[in-house]
Parts: sequence; C-alpha cells; structure tokens
Amino acid sequence: MKQYHDISDLKFAEDFLIVTIDGESKRLNLKEISPVLEKASMKERNNFEISPSGYGIHWPLLDEDISIDGLLGVSHAPQWKKKIA
Repeated sequence: MKQYHDISDLKFAEDFLIVTIDGESKRLNLKEISPVLEKASMKERNNFEISPSGYGIHWPLLDEDISIDGLLGVSHAPQWKKKIA
C-alpha cells in the first residue's frame, strides 16, 4: 500500500497539536483545527489512531477525524474538462 503521508511524533502541548508530517514539524492551534480536541481531556487526546495510508488521524473516544491534507491546506477540487465540439 502506498503511503500518502508520513505522520509521526504526534503530541499535545497545552492548546496545540504538534505533529511531524512528511519530515516537517507542525504546531497547530486546536481552536483552529478542532473544537472537539480543544475541549477533550488529555486521555481522550492521547488515544488516537493514524491511518495506515497516512491519510488522517482518528480519535475513537471522541469520534473525531482529521485529514492530513486538511491540516496542510491541500484542496482536492475535481478537475472538469471542457468538451470540445
């Protein structure tokens, strides 16, 4: 299976999620990425699963999912092709 992103070193520091994505460390404000995680206990925050493909992170105790592309601001808009008459 091709890995979409390499996700490692996920941890929390106060109101921030700190995670390494594709070798680059990111410090993300929980208020901006997930009100659910912002209000969660440390036990709930620290119980997470990284998808095998590297597409996202899931918190089962919170039923919260975050896409890595969403964190990185990557958009996957469909590419429409014009028909040539």
